[in-house]
Amino acid sequence: MATFGTLSDRLTETFRNLRTKGKLTPADVDGTVREIRRALLDADVALPVVKEFTAKVRERALGDEVNRALNPAQQVVQIVNEELIAILGGEQRRLQFAKNPPTVIMLAGLQGSGKTTFAGKLARQLEKDGHTPLLIAADLQRPNAVNQLQVVAQRAGAAIYAPEPGNGVGDPVKVARDGVEVARRQQHDVVIIDTAGRLGVDAELMKQAADIRKATDPDEVLFVIDAMIGQDAVNTAKAFQDGVDFTGVVLSKLDGDARGGAALSVASVTGRPIIFASTGEGLEDLEAFHPDRMASRILDLGDILTLIEQAQQAFDEEEALKVAEKLATEQFTLEDFLEQMQQMRKMGSMKKMLGMLPGMGSMKQQLEDFDEREIDRTEAIIRSMTPAERRNTKLLNGSRRLRIARGSGMTVTDVNQLVQRFDQAAKMMKTVARGGVPNIPGMGPVPGAGRPGASSKRGKQQKAKGSRSGNPAKRAAENAGIAAQAAEAPTGSGFGLGAAAAGAGGKGMPSEADLAELQKMLGRG
Repeated sequence: MATFGTLSDRLTETFRNLRTKGKLTPADVDGTVREIRRALLDADVALPVVKEFTAKVRERALGDEVNRALNPAQQVVQIVNEELIAILGGEQRRLQFAKNPPTVIMLAGLQGSGKTTFAGKLARQLEKDGHTPLLIAADLQRPNAVNQLQVVAQRAGAAIYAPEPGNGVGDPVKVARDGVEVARRQQHDVVIIDTAGRLGVDAELMKQAADIRKATDPDEVLFVIDAMIGQDAVNTAKAFQDGVDFTGVVLSKLDGDARGGAALSVASVTGRPIIFASTGEGLEDLEAFHPDRMASRILDLGDILTLIEQAQQAFDEEEALKVAEKLATEQFTLEDFLEQMQQMRKMGSMKKMLGMLPGMGSMKQQLEDFDEREIDRTEAIIRSMTPAERRNTKLLNGSRRLRIARGSGMTVTDVNQLVQRFDQAAKMMKTVARGGVPNIPGMGPVPGAGRPGASSKRGKQQKAKGSRSGNPAKRAAENAGIAAQAAEAPTGSGFGLGAAAAGAGGKGMPSEADLAELQKMLGRG
């Protein structure tokens, strides 16, 4: 996650230095704690939180749980992970819904913190969960705030109550009270009240927010705070807690590039849980906040659970079974592949998904260089084909490939590479689905796959293959030709247009563990 990128780098580097230690001395622990303290302070974490955090880490690191550990470095990482979870709130807290609808949710925060955008994101998520939210435009101070909420509500597909034009006109307390009554009459089960903010904390802002709370008696008061606000986050949170008293926190703009460590302080200082995290500009970029998963991301341990949840939401189980059956019966086509790509798009940004994998913090440059438009180019090529061509790539002669290249804005070489890699990958997945040994282009059969103890006779024959000419010059020339031919063997990702997508040195090739997992997923393991 971009906001905690610097903090993650510093902590990862600190723990890397511990891995060479067979046993940790008090001096090693003190040095590690000192580096953690510096990393947290540089990331704008509040000083009282840093002191309490490092004191607990030092006490536990010097205790018996590390001294008796087989791997002290891993034990220290575990301690830091657990303490991070603690300052982030401990356990996940969900929205509390009223027993008698409507559930009233009031949003509070400074101007520019992202309240209006969050209102639309929350309405969108509630709609998907089967609720019928009503947005209330009670921010009548900021210019065009009402109009912005109307646009956001339209994009989210949610109803809105906006009787006043705003821009300083109208009574926000009356609008909020009347909006709740309208929701009750129209049987909306959730009400989201967007309130006004200021550039800074002042008495007028707090009085207005307190009056709206008193008039509507909300079930949840969510304090929306910009994750990039810096050290002032703690003072702002305390001011709103004293003036309005909120029940939960929403972290916005977690996709920014600021240090963002002040966000780590809010839950610890206020004692209120973080409920949501906003990770982008799109209405889908809203996540339920899990302290344990966020701590794992900060420590570059990945967030596989969130990745799995996103996949479950995007992929249809019945469709997945159909695809598995098509793979096993050699019926998987480019049309099926196009459908799979479209389902992957529903999961969001590929960079974000890859960033949830463990250890990806050390591959930031590769993630930055990853071009998501490569998927658009692949989709353009497939869409330029006729349905018959998608179902049977053998129909693609030279003139058809030229037409497809022109229609997609790509080159014939790009079309050839896509078709070639699709055919190879489809064959490999079909072999895995049947429980066989996949023969990866450029690598031969996967060692250890398939039957235990099975030898790769074909691989040995390929290895022994070479010129047997008695003429040394001719033999050298023929061997050079064989080597050149082997070098031209297709490499790269299964469906990408170039080797860049697979990584340098063929690192994009699936490992034995990956293939075994794929076989298990397809129900053939």
